Amino acid sequence: MSPVAHIPSHRKPRRAASTRALRAGVTGGFLTLAVAGAAVPASATENNAAPAESTLEMPTVSATLASTAAQTADATQQAASDYELQAQQDQAAAHAKAAAKKAKAEADRKAKEAREAARKAAAERAAEAKAQAAKASRSAERTTLSTTSVSNASGNAATLISFLKAQLGKAYVLGSSGPSSYDCSGLTQAAFKQVGVSLPRVSQEQSTAGTPVSLDSLQPGDLLYWGSAGSAYHVGVYIGGGKFIGAQNSSTGIVERPLDYDMPTGAVRVL
Repeated sequence: MSPVAHIPSHRKPRRAASTRALRAGVTGGFLTLAVAGAAVPASATENNAAPAESTLEMPTVSATLASTAAQTADATQQAASDYELQAQQDQAAAHAKAAAKKAKAEADRKAKEAREAARKAAAERAAEAKAQAAKASRSAERTTLSTTSVSNASGNAATLISFLKAQLGKAYVLGSSGPSSYDCSGLTQAAFKQVGVSLPRVSQEQSTAGTPVSLDSLQPGDLLYWGSAGSAYHVGVYIGGGKFIGAQNSSTGIVERPLDYDMPTGAVRVL
């Protein structure tokens, strides 16, 4: 028999692993590491030996630590809520204080205005009452003087008044001097002419034609004027008893009126 040549089999040698695979797991607070592909004897690999494993202990998170952390988070959130609520309350209080201050200032202003209005009204009423009292006093004085004057009217004054009363009811016509109609200065000029006194034609000049007298010292026959002396716009004659006669206007004609009907500005004594 021919010998059979023995051809050796060439098994490719297992080379050492150049890389390592890491398998990790956590169980019960422990870290388990499995290292694969480490350089181990071929016989171990061939005998299906299990890869080497290493176990490292990790700290365990206790229930107490977790509870403390939760409580801390809750406390932080509550504190933030409290701060926010306090800020809102402080802001509301500031707004309320400002509104109250503004309302008080407005109330004080209105109260001051009311007091000032009341004071002014009281002062006006007092002034009006004083003026009325003074007017009544002057009127009473004039009435007393006038009554005495009427009883003592004689001579030229009596003649003058008699003429004026005879003209009552005649018409007022601007620029007329009688005998059927007159204007104010035409009537006074015609009346004084009856007693020999020549007056200027117009009221402005008649108001300065005699001696000025006070309205509280009037006598029958005194010439009355309205306006200022030298520029009077109306004239009449005082007849005593607190009355005067004058050619008033086209509506009334020549009339007899009390002084209070149209209080004159001044008077002059011509007789």
